[in-house]
Amino acid sequence: MQFKALVKFILNNPIKIFLGLLMAVILFHICIAVKVIPYDLTWGGRLQNDNEMYVFEIISILLNLFLGSLLLIKGNFVKHKFSEKIINAILWVFFAIFIVNTIRNIIAINTFEKLFSILTAISASLLWLILKQKKTANHE
Repeated sequence: MQFKALVKFILNNPIKIFLGLLMAVILFHICIAVKVIPYDLTWGGRLQNDNEMYVFEIISILLNLFLGSLLLIKGNFVKHKFSEKIINAILWVFFAIFIVNTIRNIIAINTFEKLFSILTAISASLLWLILKQKKTANHE
């Protein structure tokens, strides 16, 4: 019975769940930027110095904030004048990015990166649920 309740909650709240997940991801990237988490564990070990790390982290944080903004718009949490078709098109692009990232993380050499395939797969699944909803969700 609890499993059914969990599934119902997820199906009824994918935007809220994804927004919470994005907040955690943004916090993670802030921790990398302030060197609480070593950046050599991330980005496939490709970063060579602090400057590269700052560029990657700033871009990542901005992209996650942008995605969060789109989700707030999609869920009618904020007033907007954007076409739902445009919002959905951009969300489909993010969906594709999460699918590609899931595959890249699965084949990564670093175990830490491999673990992120779970996060990207969950993100893609939540976006799928959000995009497959018949009409824009209303928050309560």
